[in-house]
Amino acid sequence: MSVYRSDWKVERLGDFALHEKGTKPKRSQKNADDVFTCPYVDIQAFEKGIVKEYTDGHKCVLCEENDFLMVWDGSRSGYVGKAIKGALGSTLMKISFPGIETDYAYYFLQSKYLEINTRAKGTGTPHVDPGILWNYQFAIPPLPEQRAIVAKLEQLFSELDNGIACLKKAQEQLKVYRQAVLKQAFDGELTKAWREQQTSLPSAQELLENIKAEREQAAKLQGKKLKPVIPFTQSELNDLPILPKEWKWVRISDIAQKIQIGPFGSQLHSEDYTENGIPLINPKHIKDQKLSPRVRISIDKANSLPQYFLEENDIIVGRRGEMGRTAPVLKIHTGWFCGTGSLYIRLGQSFISKLYSLILSERRIVDYLEKKSRGTTMANLNSQIINSLPIQLISVQEQSKIVQEIETRLSVCDNIESTIRESLEKAEALRQSILKKAFEGKLLSEEELQITRNAPDWEPAEKLLERIKAEKRTARNKH
Repeated sequence: MSVYRSDWKVERLGDFALHEKGTKPKRSQKNADDVFTCPYVDIQAFEKGIVKEYTDGHKCVLCEENDFLMVWDGSRSGYVGKAIKGALGSTLMKISFPGIETDYAYYFLQSKYLEINTRAKGTGTPHVDPGILWNYQFAIPPLPEQRAIVAKLEQLFSELDNGIACLKKAQEQLKVYRQAVLKQAFDGELTKAWREQQTSLPSAQELLENIKAEREQAAKLQGKKLKPVIPFTQSELNDLPILPKEWKWVRISDIAQKIQIGPFGSQLHSEDYTENGIPLINPKHIKDQKLSPRVRISIDKANSLPQYFLEENDIIVGRRGEMGRTAPVLKIHTGWFCGTGSLYIRLGQSFISKLYSLILSERRIVDYLEKKSRGTTMANLNSQIINSLPIQLISVQEQSKIVQEIETRLSVCDNIESTIRESLEKAEALRQSILKKAFEGKLLSEEELQITRNAPDWEPAEKLLERIKAEKRTARNKH
């Protein structure tokens, strides 16, 4: 428990602050007119200034510009900001601090956001726990000290925010650098000097013939025949970047041993999911070229659908929603299961899945898939789209060199990104530490405190509080 100076006063927040929760208006419409003049302040209006409804104000809780509002319900519960003038929405709470420096009260509520948000109540829609919020101890210093604390906070936070902005700018620059490295890799520029030193690289046509023989052998073992190659039209070739002469544009169906769309919904149901069993990979489990399964299916169910087992060197692709989610299947993933919203591509031993997974997530491919994908509510890939996808054919020797060059450059990038993330976390921790000091009376120096004591309106918080309470009583008596 903090010990405060004698000129401070501590009050239970629920006993001091005035608060009123918003309501859904009885009457509202999309456009304002002579009757419906009052903006309905919902979450969007509060956070982004986007007003979608207007009300006549009848039986509404009204808020004025710069009133404090707290998000009461939802994932942002506990978030505090300043209002726009209008009728308060049902998921917001208006909180006022009579007689207190406005921004001092604002920073106090801001200092409690993390705790309020992480300790929200409710199993469905979370909401602020009143038992936490209203039981906070609200430390009240003399008014001039409140103003000095706000000024010091704004100075420190301005410096902190400038540092954070620089870190975030560096993050964006690293993203640009990463994309530039990958573009050079996929256009052949990254390994141009290496390629010029080689004397025994196979030609693109030799590569294609070798892969065709390998695929024919695999198809024969399965009692199947290869489908005929569909050549590119001149228009398609014109839209594709120029490649080194040792490379070649091919359709992915011309080099893949197998392209398998995940099981239909009728084959796999939510009741097939178990705590133990075979890890299942849906699109949401694919991120940053890594697999992070959060659901499993029973071994018996998986064995009844053997065509969906993943093998080392496969590439798994999210085929629904956001395009570009891909990951190589490593040895540790062998035997995992391709989920309903995913598909996998088996390219064979002439390809390194780590490289081709990156290629399948590049901007050119993402744009192609988004343009071609089917689905009214979300993008959805089918076999035809995947089979016709243009992709670079590269010798396995050069694939290995490209992976090496990418990893050399991006490992440095990864280390810098990690340092930036740690610095951003430290910046947020520093912000919370500064706020904590402010409301414990430890932010200002003795010299700064002496300046506040010389202010003409300085008085101990006890007297300030007596005056505020007297004003509250007068206001109540008038009503």
